[in-house]
Amino acid sequence: MLLTKQIVVTGKVQGVFFRQSAKTTARSLGITGYVKNMPDGSVFIIATGTEIQLSKLIEWCHQGPVRAEVSFVEAANLPIQKFLKFSIL
Repeated sequence: MLLTKQIVVTGKVQGVFFRQSAKTTARSLGITGYVKNMPDGSVFIIATGTEIQLSKLIEWCHQGPVRAEVSFVEAANLPIQKFLKFSIL
């Protein structure tokens, strides 16, 4: 069963290739959706996949790419959204 989650990642997550790494990770997991930088310095993700796929993405978000310093990850369920692929906005 597919689920859609909103994930917000805070900390030093902009300027460290977080979005590109998230895209690579999501696509390798078979997740669709998008990632974008927010004006407050956080990274915002909408992701659709199975519970297992999404839990792996959320687990990855707690660490992120090498140069990231993640302070907090917040994930919430959303109504199902369908995407063709995972993109950077």
